[in-house]
Amino acid sequence: MRIVTASSRGTIARSSALLCLGAGLLLGARARAAEIEPRAYSNVPVGMNFLILGYAYSDGGLSTDPASPLQDAKLHISTGVAAYARSLDFWGKAGKIDVIVPYSDLSGTATFNGDPVERQVTGFHDPRVRLSVNFLGAPALKPKEFAGYRQDLIVGASLQVAPPLGQYDPDRLVNIGTNRWYVKPEIGVSKALGAFTLELSTAVFLYTTNHDYFGGKTLEQDPVYSAQGHLIYSFGRGYWAGVHGTYDYGGRTTIDGVSDDKVLGNSRLGATVALPVTRQHSVKLYGSTGTGTRTGSDYDLVGIGWQYRW
Repeated sequence: MRIVTASSRGTIARSSALLCLGAGLLLGARARAAEIEPRAYSNVPVGMNFLILGYAYSDGGLSTDPASPLQDAKLHISTGVAAYARSLDFWGKAGKIDVIVPYSDLSGTATFNGDPVERQVTGFHDPRVRLSVNFLGAPALKPKEFAGYRQDLIVGASLQVAPPLGQYDPDRLVNIGTNRWYVKPEIGVSKALGAFTLELSTAVFLYTTNHDYFGGKTLEQDPVYSAQGHLIYSFGRGYWAGVHGTYDYGGRTTIDGVSDDKVLGNSRLGATVALPVTRQHSVKLYGSTGTGTRTGSDYDLVGIGWQYRW
């Protein structure tokens, strides 16, 4: 018989938030700014390691950037992701570092200059590395100390970087990688309200120049501003469910010095259910859909994630 202490129950409940590393990536696999990531700033004990494996399937339309000449894109993307995270002690403040590596199989059709075209490609996305720190309301605690912790208000920030290491073909308009760096600073708050938790965050995606865009052109893109909110209900013992929304704006592109008047103005809604299996294993089911689309991001997505912690 396995004995579960109060300390281990608290660790299970809050460490399930790390599953959202993989989910955030999969929910945003089709478009960097379309991410939905609940519980990004939840506190967990320091010194914990997390391995996350996941799969997501998405179906629908997508423009790879606001200035893409592709029309009526209908893409089917199967994405697998591997992620690793470790919780850290930043001078008494709780934080974490995570690395995410996704791999996709993409196929679909579109029209280009009035002609039908097809695309099928497999490969890695640009990997992501992120450092996050909770500045308020989330002290760095070891597992034994964590049993007495109760969340109130948490304020945190993160910085994510994605190097251009994914699949990229400059002779194609649809690729899995982007051939440019992006940096995403973000700030978020998480407020416990009894069994509910309300989370709000805002971020900006900053892109470097792609000097080898389709046809040998140069692509520049304005920042994309993103805001998201989550309402999460905890059933206890690590079980929780949440509804989520996000809105992205900006991202005007310039190709060879000529600016395009198209900008992102997209919203999405999603839902998540987290299910602990054992003390060290948990599973999460999630999905999202576009609710308002000006350019790109009009697709449906479902996925599953598995987490192992030690």
